[in-house]
Parts: sequence; C-alpha cells; structure tokens
Amino acid sequence: MDAVTLAEISGNLNSIGYGLATLGPGIGLGILIGKTVEGMARQPEASGQLRSTMFIGVAFVEMLALLGFVAGFLFT
Repeated sequence: MDAVTLAEISGNLNSIGYGLATLGPGIGLGILIGKTVEGMARQPEASGQLRSTMFIGVAFVEMLALLGFVAGFLFT
C-alpha cells in the first residue's frame, strides 16, 4: 500500500471514531434533558433549580463531545 492509501484509510477511521464518540454524549443529553423535564412536570415549584442544574450537566456532556472531536485530530 502506498502512503496516499494509508492516509485515506486513516482519515476514514478517524471519522468513524468521531461518529462513535458522539453516541455517548447524544444518549447522555437525551436522558439528562428527559429526566429534567419529567422532574419539572412532577414538581413545578422546583423547576428553576432543576433547569440550572440541567444546564451545568449539559455543559459537561458537551465538553465530552468536544473532547472526542479534538482527540480525533490529536491522535492521527
């Protein structure tokens, strides 16, 4: 195999790896937001505290997604 073919294979593996790395945060966001909405429906008086806690959790989950994206570029 020549160098161009190896580079193409490496690029394809990086994109597959990032695709797999986005599954975890995607599932995590779905669970996090769904449970927060469920909690707001059950206790409307606590919705402010639940919403602020949810946004902190969303920030951490999105940080994991960005970390997977950056790792794809670092480990080439």
